[in-house]
Amino acid sequence: MPLDAPARADAWLAEARNRLGAATLGTQAEEIGRVEEVGDGIALVSGLPGVRLDELLRFGRGQSGFAQVLERDRIGCVLLDGVDGAEAGDSVRGTGDVVRVPVGPGLLGRVVDPLGRPLDGKGPVAAERLDPIERPAPEIIDRDLVVQPVQTGLLVVDALFALGRGQRELIIGDRATGKTTIGIDTIINQTGINQAASDIVCLYIAVGQKASSVKRAIDAIQGSGAAARSIIVVAGSASPPGLQWIAPFAGMAMAEYFRDRGGHALVVIDDLSKHAATHREIALLTRQSPGREAYPGDVFYVHARLLERAAKLSQAKGGGSLTALPIVETDAGNLSAYIPTNLISITDGQIALDAKLFYEGQKPAVDVGASVSRVGGKTQAPALREAAKTLRLDYAQFLELEAFTRFGGMPDTRVRGQLTRGARIRAILHQPQHAPLRLADEVALVMAVQSGLLDTLPLEDLARFRLGLRDALDQGAAEAVRAVQAAGKLDGAQKQSIQDVLHHYVQTIMPPKKSDDPVAAAQPA
Repeated sequence: MPLDAPARADAWLAEARNRLGAATLGTQAEEIGRVEEVGDGIALVSGLPGVRLDELLRFGRGQSGFAQVLERDRIGCVLLDGVDGAEAGDSVRGTGDVVRVPVGPGLLGRVVDPLGRPLDGKGPVAAERLDPIERPAPEIIDRDLVVQPVQTGLLVVDALFALGRGQRELIIGDRATGKTTIGIDTIINQTGINQAASDIVCLYIAVGQKASSVKRAIDAIQGSGAAARSIIVVAGSASPPGLQWIAPFAGMAMAEYFRDRGGHALVVIDDLSKHAATHREIALLTRQSPGREAYPGDVFYVHARLLERAAKLSQAKGGGSLTALPIVETDAGNLSAYIPTNLISITDGQIALDAKLFYEGQKPAVDVGASVSRVGGKTQAPALREAAKTLRLDYAQFLELEAFTRFGGMPDTRVRGQLTRGARIRAILHQPQHAPLRLADEVALVMAVQSGLLDTLPLEDLARFRLGLRDALDQGAAEAVRAVQAAGKLDGAQKQSIQDVLHHYVQTIMPPKKSDDPVAAAQPA
């Protein structure tokens, strides 16, 4: 027997006596419920009269869920781990807590599910703490004016429908018209490839999307270098309905961590039409009364309380912001359907995409007549606002004149000039995906078309003009480029320097004029 064995025995005995003395003796009441039915991601539970709405429940075999419907004799519980392993007769216990998700800088660069569990194979998430997925929206007194811009890098958006930090702008359109691309391009533009690295943290939340679509979005974000300042939350079409339902709320909670510390966050929710379908599915399975299009009566409230959490906070609250870009899908361009009209009335404007424009090759396929930003020019960079002050009106007039002249007839000189200018406006608004423009290039493009420099340039040469514009500006107007990138403003001299560069650059792109003298035309240059 070792010599120190009695000493170790005495130490153990003393520790055991201390634990026994600290133990609380007495009765303890505990509610244990029972699963009555289970299926399709829903469990009907009885025997838990003290459970509260949205309380987290634990099942005897390890599954979890939250109370969605409270009735007199049973509870409709939405499962977060699927139905595998859960059976009728299993025990259920209330936790006294709500669903919480990990938040903090440790989530940056990660791909997680709505509960914060890693999906990228990089190990556990280093979370700072766990926050509830549902929080009250900031009060009016705690909000500030939306005046700081969110640069998307898309000329059609930044010039015509400028977005601000703290705004909620709906992206709406038919299936496969480029809705996700607008959100992804906005995320890519925050990486610093076109400017100094943005201070905006981006979240992409995939709700009910196919695995192939989610993979394309992740590859685009990671391939651009935007992943280091982004969080990707995935609840795909194969995920349990409970995970799909909580995904937007979980993403908002992750974004609010940065907002509440004076930072800025951008959330792209792709998309809320599938979230509404999941909400309808859960409501019907839990036997809630259906309403219009079989949606329950609270579907408007669900999305309203979600999007109201996007806000620009006052300086007293840190001055942070949370910007939301929810996406919703329409059928055959029907903006008056139930869910689209709900979201249009909740948000601060919409970017409407048109399938006809998309199939004609005009991408982004933004319908300028149906799109609007109710914040708009207040958040636009001053240099771009000055250059584009009549751009939308000019383009709208061109579209009407173009439709009218299709019926025949020879327009007069003034109308022909408007048609020529409008065709150039449409050409510069065309932009390839995942290639956002920096603010200086957007200002220069708008200045070029509005000043008439592009009126004589053939449309087929405009792509070449755009391709070399950045280098021409950097070489000939470097000071003006730095000024507009830093402060979004241009003084008179800087504006003139850009105009001079544009004038010279257009001359280099312009095709040589044909001579009427065949002998002179044959002379070497």
